[in-house]
Amino acid sequence: MQPPTYISIPIEPGQTWEVDFFRPEDAASVVNLFLTVYGQGYPIKTFIQPERLIEENAARRTISSVARTPRGDIVGHSSLFISAPWEGIYEAGSGAVLPEYRGGHGIFTQLEAHNCETAAKKFGVAAIMAEPVCSHPFAQRVAHNLGYVSCALEVDLMPAAAYEKEKSATGRVAALLGFMTRKPRPQLIYLPAVYERQLRLIYSLFDDERSFSPSDGVLPNDVRTCLKTQVFDFAQVARLAVFEAGVDFAATITREEEAVRSQGVVVIQVWLKLSWPWVGQTVEELRRLGYFLGGAMPRWFDDDGLLMQKIIGRPNWAGMKIEYDWNKELVALVKADWAEITGQE
Repeated sequence: MQPPTYISIPIEPGQTWEVDFFRPEDAASVVNLFLTVYGQGYPIKTFIQPERLIEENAARRTISSVARTPRGDIVGHSSLFISAPWEGIYEAGSGAVLPEYRGGHGIFTQLEAHNCETAAKKFGVAAIMAEPVCSHPFAQRVAHNLGYVSCALEVDLMPAAAYEKEKSATGRVAALLGFMTRKPRPQLIYLPAVYERQLRLIYSLFDDERSFSPSDGVLPNDVRTCLKTQVFDFAQVARLAVFEAGVDFAATITREEEAVRSQGVVVIQVWLKLSWPWVGQTVEELRRLGYFLGGAMPRWFDDDGLLMQKIIGRPNWAGMKIEYDWNKELVALVKADWAEITGQE
């Protein structure tokens, strides 16, 4: 059976609007918005399938905020949705604003503020993560102004094809990972020796308390490595969430990498737990396999996570347009580690 074909319908410009929570009757208009802005290639199907959008919002796996006109047209959308292993942290994203309603209207900024304040408070969200893209500075400015702290860089996260309709990218697009605490949870972090300086610097800017200890433990003999792999075909990205790591860690990662590369994956991310006394050993094993630093991921497993990543081919460093001194420093830290691991410049 062929998937349904949707045709985007023009919306009258110049209407008044207000930001509110999603209602089931908004679904068709939200889909129309995403088709108008991104086309049918948008990789997250929730936002181009009305029934799925209604279902995800009803289950609170997605919490959509919309800019709605008096006649019911949706001219802007953003949402909180679950993308991490721990369901207490939500990602803020899937933002879209009709071209006719951009440029000084402030719709996107108000939608993001609604996510961070109204939605997070109403639904008891513990922490929020955002992925401002690095192909242009606008999303980075919004994240900075809302109080997100950039803790990691996802190199070559999305293909240029995802932005083809807007023609806003040349080559693959990186994204920063910004985090915001809503409910504090101080915790002990084990620092891999090779990244002690980088992680201390990242956490010095973060908005929640952490204490630190050297990661000098060894991988346990009585634990079998347990991970969950997600492959995003359109993006050619694989994410490996490691829930337990034992002496079979390197062999397990190697096996998973071979499997995802056979599916055309060109970006592999590995998520580790910084609550393991032996996380340093897993880092060394990954570096030996060609993985380099991404950064910290606060509350990713409820315990903090560490992002390591591997890119097949040369990353699109030249395509990054980075705003703010700290973001530039974070990118430099990641690129320096990539250069050390790969021997490239």
